[in-house]
Amino acid sequence: MQKRYLGKSRLEVSALGLGCMGLSHGYGPATDTQQAVSLIRSAVERGVTFFDTAEVYGPYLNEEVVGEALKPYRDQVVIATKFGFTFGADNKQQNLNSRPEHIRSAVEGSLRRLNTDVIDLLYQHRVDPNVPIEDVAGTVKELIDEGKVKHFGLSEAGAQTIRRAHAIQPVTALQSEYSLWWREPEKEILPLLEELGIGFVPFSPLGKGFLTGTITSSTLFGDDDFRRTVPRFSQQAIAANQQLVRLLDEIATGKGATSAQIALAWLLTQKPWITPIPGTTKLPRLEENLGATEVVLSHEDLQKITQALATIDVVGERYSPEHQARVGR
Repeated sequence: MQKRYLGKSRLEVSALGLGCMGLSHGYGPATDTQQAVSLIRSAVERGVTFFDTAEVYGPYLNEEVVGEALKPYRDQVVIATKFGFTFGADNKQQNLNSRPEHIRSAVEGSLRRLNTDVIDLLYQHRVDPNVPIEDVAGTVKELIDEGKVKHFGLSEAGAQTIRRAHAIQPVTALQSEYSLWWREPEKEILPLLEELGIGFVPFSPLGKGFLTGTITSSTLFGDDDFRRTVPRFSQQAIAANQQLVRLLDEIATGKGATSAQIALAWLLTQKPWITPIPGTTKLPRLEENLGATEVVLSHEDLQKITQALATIDVVGERYSPEHQARVGR
């Protein structure tokens, strides 16, 4: 597995990480714990060194699974987790909370569940408009000084927030959505990250499964699958967006690859400090995703993709209004 550095921090990670959320949260019932542990360990055996989780995934369950799975390999891997929410009595209601005292209590909980004495990369999960980002960055800086955290990250933050946070405590990585069907970061965020020397960790690099070509307008999502609430996954939007899937399939056929591998390989060519974190619950899909690091896209391939994308208008918002209000702050 190829390695990359997240920006100027020199935090070394595998070129592809593993997003662990789907094992416990968001896409239906949680995977059996031992199956989830086995999948994560299979990723380690195949060279993955970068694993992403958060206290909100479950809540709490995903960190426990990741902690159990990675305990035998702790000195070989980079674990990223996130703070930024408190939960209602049923653990379903999520309220933004990045007050310094809450950050500290969240970190203590994450350390315990992850079976570790230090968090390699700690993200603010979503910007809290009620807490100055300087206070957030300052608290994480204290945690770094105390040896409980190694690196500071932000997720779905806006450009000015990134600048302000970076001035207090250097930001190692920004995690936000980026893929062939969500290229918004190219306008303002990627140039800023390059300027400041911050790494980029795209989540949903396969468009929440859409870019694999396995989702059609007849696909039904369960009540506990959050895509059911996403406008981009309405029947009409899925049907309209199939031309993007056809483009990927055409290029993949010519390369002897899969659509998912082309989508991931495209991301890897964008910048040397980009490390996508595709998620999966299945070993064959994990192996397929990791195979993307061996796919070589020529200048002509990239030109063809760019030209084709210019003719495709992606239909549908990527979040429900409630969740859209929490990004880009």
